Amino acid sequence: MFTFFIKRKKRKLLDEFKARRHAEDDLLTPEKRQAFDALIAEFAASDPKELKSAAAIAEEKMLRIVKPYSWIRNLLDLLIVVGAVAFGIRGLFFQPFKIPTGSMQPTLYGIHFMESTPLGKNLPGFLNYALFSARRARLEVKDSGEVKFLKYNNSLFADNVTFSIGGKVYALPGAPQKVMEYSGLEEGLPCRAGEVKTDGFLSLGDHLFVERFSIYLKEPQRGEVMIFTTDDLTVGGEPLSASSGFYYVKRLVALPGDTVRLKENQLYVKPAGREAFVKIRELAPRTEKLYSGKGGYQGHLSTMGDYRLFGAEEDYIVPPDHYFMLGDNSAFSLDSRFFGAVPRRNLVGRSWFIFWPFSRRWGSTDRLPPLDFPTGSPVRGTFPVMYKQ
Repeated sequence: MFTFFIKRKKRKLLDEFKARRHAEDDLLTPEKRQAFDALIAEFAASDPKELKSAAAIAEEKMLRIVKPYSWIRNLLDLLIVVGAVAFGIRGLFFQPFKIPTGSMQPTLYGIHFMESTPLGKNLPGFLNYALFSARRARLEVKDSGEVKFLKYNNSLFADNVTFSIGGKVYALPGAPQKVMEYSGLEEGLPCRAGEVKTDGFLSLGDHLFVERFSIYLKEPQRGEVMIFTTDDLTVGGEPLSASSGFYYVKRLVALPGDTVRLKENQLYVKPAGREAFVKIRELAPRTEKLYSGKGGYQGHLSTMGDYRLFGAEEDYIVPPDHYFMLGDNSAFSLDSRFFGAVPRRNLVGRSWFIFWPFSRRWGSTDRLPPLDFPTGSPVRGTFPVMYKQ
């Protein structure tokens, strides 16, 4: 009986050695493979009564053969597994996404100016960036003079605009258009010594996870914030992707077969099969805040720009297998009013969770009420109330 257990243990060890030989095969030289095979044969021929010493000798010899390669193998295995899991999660479930523009403000923010971070203006610069993706944007004029723009500096990690006033050179973060928006600076503008032209922060905007799986289990609903690609979408005959990027984020407001109407800054929808138009906020309660007139929400404007699809008195029927998308920042949004309804095949997923920065919006998206400040009127391409968040 004792001999039976020894033989069984020897067979198990032999199988383990063979499995190790197979696992290391692609990393061994022909000479190392021959040595490994000889080692296995030597262990197989050993006396079962000397199993303990034979196993120890075989293990020692085996380590001499594979030790130079084992760490490489383990590292490659780890990288492959981690990479497969990461890309699998990204491709099938949660894809990270950076909000590119301000078209969905104040629900989701692109690069934007803030009057202050949640922890105030005295936090060290590296913490402002780590917590709130924010860079200091303060300009106090030293000497009187006119603004003269010098250069736009754009690197992998940051960008800024340099300019001079009264012979002194200054820098503010952001692209030229963004700097002019939040500071009010323009070429030739006279400035007085002691003026504070801007005092706040420029944030890189919201970074979120897009949930990609549920759109295959549950049909998109009116009022949901969706991410989609710009494939085959055009504005004025030009591909949208060429000028505005490959991904867009907007709010879905109408389903296939719906008829939409914009009138007096109100969106009306007549669902497929019904006779009467209904306000979108009655069909999709989560759009109610868009009509609050607070925090930057403006409703759905019907008098901005030269609409490609329809004017204030015209209706539009959403084609089959398409969805009508509008930006919450209606005054400054390039959306289905211009490029038409979005095909079902373009949908990527639902906006799910803002993971950076750690602002009031951190967490599940589209859950917050508007700030209790009047939206007001636009100034220099934005609504100043949005600087408060």
